[in-house]
Amino acid sequence: QVTSALDGLRVARAVRARLAGAGYFAIADVAPLGYADGEAFCRALPALCGVVAIPVAAFCSAERDDVRSLVRFAFCKDDATLAEAARRLATLAR
Repeated sequence: QVTSALDGLRVARAVRARLAGAGYFAIADVAPLGYADGEAFCRALPALCGVVAIPVAAFCSAERDDVRSLVRFAFCKDDATLAEAARRLATLAR
């Protein structure tokens, strides 16, 4: 179901969604959704579709502009929760 959640992001045009190298996280670039700032996106996301994410910039030094539009999703959830998250994230394409 992790792939399904990533597909939900891809449908929503966050086309550079990918699994992190380790752990239970997926990283997505939200710039294609019109958000240059991952923190702003993460603050808006619960109201937009009831899903949460963490801006990657929260884990980096302030001068790292290259991560500004990246967000991190946890996928340490059961299959039904991931499927619902995928469905909700796909609504961002509308």
